Amino acid sequence: MEEFDVIVIGAGSGLDVASAYSSQGKNVAVIEPGRMGGTCLNRGCIPSKMLIHHADIAQEIRGSEKFHINSELGEIEYEEIITEVNEEVRKDSENIEKGLEKSENHTLYRTEAEFIDNNTLDVSDGEKDEDEIKGDKIIVAAGTRPFVPPIDGIEDVDYLTSKEALKLKEKPKDMIVIGGGYISNELAHFFDAMGIEVKILERGENMLKYEDREISEKYTELAQDRFNVELGYEASKVSQEGKRIKVVAESDEGEKEFEADELFFATGRVPNTDNLKVENTNIETGERGFIEVNEYLQTTVDHIYALGDIIGQHPFKHAANKEANAALINSFAGNQKEIDYTAMPHAVFSSPQIAGVGKTEGELEEEDTEYRKATYDYKETGMGMALKEENGFVKVLASEDGEILGCHIIGPHASQQIHEVLVSMKSGSGNVSDIQDTIHIHPALNEVVQRAFNQL
Repeated sequence: MEEFDVIVIGAGSGLDVASAYSSQGKNVAVIEPGRMGGTCLNRGCIPSKMLIHHADIAQEIRGSEKFHINSELGEIEYEEIITEVNEEVRKDSENIEKGLEKSENHTLYRTEAEFIDNNTLDVSDGEKDEDEIKGDKIIVAAGTRPFVPPIDGIEDVDYLTSKEALKLKEKPKDMIVIGGGYISNELAHFFDAMGIEVKILERGENMLKYEDREISEKYTELAQDRFNVELGYEASKVSQEGKRIKVVAESDEGEKEFEADELFFATGRVPNTDNLKVENTNIETGERGFIEVNEYLQTTVDHIYALGDIIGQHPFKHAANKEANAALINSFAGNQKEIDYTAMPHAVFSSPQIAGVGKTEGELEEEDTEYRKATYDYKETGMGMALKEENGFVKVLASEDGEILGCHIIGPHASQQIHEVLVSMKSGSGNVSDIQDTIHIHPALNEVVQRAFNQL
């Protein structure tokens, strides 16, 4: 049995921890059955945003007439787009793997990992009866996978999750998307822009239901103008006849049937703790299977730490990177760095973009927290007028003494616009005056953020 100073399960943000230990001369095992780089590089952030940029360009061309520029969108080389994006991702992943193979202190196991006990993992590849490794310390960064609900008939239907949707080379005529969250709406933007008819079934009252309600309501209104959106409907049965897929969905108003070339499930994600067989350890998990950690990212087993999506805190790559830094310090030098999620932001790269940080108005109401709020429309600024932006706005939530409680943006470049608020909440005083008193370039788009804060 091989023994290691550190075992890292997962080659996403866990690689940051593995590389740091390796640089200190530690003997490190990395276990990853898939491509190096984790979900973000291979099945999430990077390929999806590369595809979405193509959608943004197509949408710009189609909308050029409002600027009195008559242009025509010619042929979309759909298969070439998919191939090019996935080839770039493949190269990046392979380069990471080559780097690990050259390292004297890394040993890469291209297998699934299963816990045998608190120190030992089974890394059998099917060719050996037994292959076990032991680690003084273990970092669990094994992520999540798409959840597909147990709908009647699902076993007999060819369906997509986000993993397959990002590699769909044959362009369908139409597509049914189950779910109205961020993955659904980002990829619906891409597929629609490519000329595919998109039908979205969302069981809730609005799309992006976890956003601030004014953001969610405005986005839903815009999505209904663009896609075939059915709210309040939940899929109950699926079937396939040839290449066509049928979905029966139910609501309070009755039953409807939908049909398309492709069926795409964007119905959330589940942690990979069951695949790891954590039940063979003293690691505790929550009701939904996510690993429970303390403020140092330490599990209920002292020498095992966990980070990333598998702990169910903030399912973002930027959160996992921050957690990797904390897990490294705490596992290496003892628990010295509490994880700090102050001003943890998120963005949805839909069209329009959405970004947010802090509390939503609904959360503040549930907490019975007193607050002030203000909004400001893009169209009331110089750059907003130049962009002919009619729907975007910035919403600010603050305490009576000026503490920033939340900020939510819908509109062009929202993912960039939010950052001055993040800096104030994390590194400044976290007061509305940080934004109000900062001189903003006129007529830069960020004036809409300052003017929202000026309304308080």
